[in-house]
Amino acid sequence: MLNLPNSITLVRILLVLVFTIVLAMGGAAPIHDTSPIDSMPFEGYFVSISMAGCIALWAFVAGAISDFLDGYLARRLNLVTNFGKLIDPLADKILVCAAFVYLTYMGMCPFWVTIIILFREFLVTGLRQVAATQNFVIAADWCGKWKTGIQLAYCIACLVHLAYGPNLFEPLKSLSVGIIAEYFRDTLMWISVILTLWSGINYCVQGRHFLLK
Repeated sequence: MLNLPNSITLVRILLVLVFTIVLAMGGAAPIHDTSPIDSMPFEGYFVSISMAGCIALWAFVAGAISDFLDGYLARRLNLVTNFGKLIDPLADKILVCAAFVYLTYMGMCPFWVTIIILFREFLVTGLRQVAATQNFVIAADWCGKWKTGIQLAYCIACLVHLAYGPNLFEPLKSLSVGIIAEYFRDTLMWISVILTLWSGINYCVQGRHFLLK
């Protein structure tokens, strides 16, 4: 059933496509790589790199806002559907995973962090599907919700740096704003890793009966 919350969820998936396509068209190089990318013959041809970063940032922000908006409206308007239960968490995972893969490519997120994020999402999705086949629902807990919020905040902080970093931080270099922002991003990253592991363990504990069968 395509109601308002479900429509917002589908828009979030479209925003992920915008996020991905624009960054691919912009052809931005990793921040630690100053050499040209020979494997990208269309680097920056369709969209300027700075413009691509800005469009990607605001597409991601809109997607993050929609993540909270569709769930709120579904509960408030009593429009919770099976389609929404399926597509909403899927859209969240696509949005977060796309951002983490891109940030790893850009050299802003360690490879192992992205692996942990992807592993947890695949594990929980598979566990929920197994539980659903036996008419059991593994509900999202507060840890999982905070995990998603911190992950989104970390991705936005990194995307802000990629889109506006030089203009924001270079004029204020004497005030160490860039260093403070880096510490802030690192803090968000570590909190997201801890919550990711914690929530993953919680889901495994809830679904341990299905894992042991």
